[in-house]
Amino acid sequence: MGRKSFYLLILGVLVAYYIYTPLPDNVEEPWKIMWVNTYMKTFSHLATVVELLGFNHYMDSLIFFMSLDEVPPTSGETVTVTETTFNNIPVRVYVPKRKSEASRRAIFYIHGGGWCLGSAALHNYDQLSRWTADRLDAVVISTNYRLAPKYHFPVQSEDVYNSLKWFLHKKVLAKYGVNPERIGVSGDSAGGNLAAAVVQQLLDDPDVKIKLKIQCLIYPALQPLDLASPSYHENSHFPILPKSLMVRFWSEYFTTDRSLEKAMHSNQHVPVESSHLLQFANWSSLLPERFKKGHVYKNPTYGNSELAKKYPGFLDVRAAPLLAEDSKLRGLPPTYVMTCQYDVLRDDGLMYVTRLQNAGVQVTFNHVEDGFHGVLAFLTFKIAKRELNHYISWLDEKL
Repeated sequence: MGRKSFYLLILGVLVAYYIYTPLPDNVEEPWKIMWVNTYMKTFSHLATVVELLGFNHYMDSLIFFMSLDEVPPTSGETVTVTETTFNNIPVRVYVPKRKSEASRRAIFYIHGGGWCLGSAALHNYDQLSRWTADRLDAVVISTNYRLAPKYHFPVQSEDVYNSLKWFLHKKVLAKYGVNPERIGVSGDSAGGNLAAAVVQQLLDDPDVKIKLKIQCLIYPALQPLDLASPSYHENSHFPILPKSLMVRFWSEYFTTDRSLEKAMHSNQHVPVESSHLLQFANWSSLLPERFKKGHVYKNPTYGNSELAKKYPGFLDVRAAPLLAEDSKLRGLPPTYVMTCQYDVLRDDGLMYVTRLQNAGVQVTFNHVEDGFHGVLAFLTFKIAKRELNHYISWLDEKL
């Protein structure tokens, strides 16, 4: 073997090692997942190097890379797409072109991205909104919100709430031909977090007279208090959303101070004076038995009170909707929750399902046994098309 052939062999082995990720047997199209993971991992590594060199914040670099996948608001044969603002918050509006004698139902959608990334203009979110509007003959409002690290909690939550509240004005609904009795809120990942939070907030707002008909939470992030649940252990290195990235998303939501991230990673950030909140995120009592899989619950090591005083957001129900009292949960509308087996956030959704059911809320629970975090964002995957049909069918039935 010549020297060039040897070097090519070594290069090929290194590339294969970089791309290959062991995956469970029941996962469909594993090589697609590996390629997506390689793509995301490469950008993550580049962002890390740029940050270590002091040129740019890690999340700011990822924001730039993701912006390359944004598409303009182009109307198609079946849906008109426009951009406007609701209470100064940029939104994208999707309205079916076919005539409708009656007022339409509407979905207010909130994108994911760890409160740091993404926008309504990303290609996959744009496609999801188009399909939803066309297949349901519904108006879809896809809202943006200001992102970390430039803006921290509660800015993201406030932006979404103000945008939704603006949409719920009767004059705005009339402008878009929306039936005020057939409106739902939906979101994925961090967007699922924001959806759950703003729907809870609406219950206490005397200025909002319109009641939402449904809420849809797609693999939502619902609590940062216990980041050592079984799903965090089992999927800590799984593609798309490893634990290290999710912990950084959570910490960046509240501050650029990396000391909070370090404390969260070791699960030592909740102070003893806030220990009563852990009952709302206690997976030993809230997870169905089949998801515990022999994991033993350990009481967290309580953290420094100074972190909670400086960054109280991680103990705020607007950031952690799972911390809501039972009395608040009882007023929530019928709810759809999707969780994925191979997702660090799986147990957040499972615990919320248990709490909602205990509170008497009508819940449709869709657990995707072969699913992974972000599955609906990869619309070329077979599993994405299958679960999208499930999601759309539920909306069609309930909204």
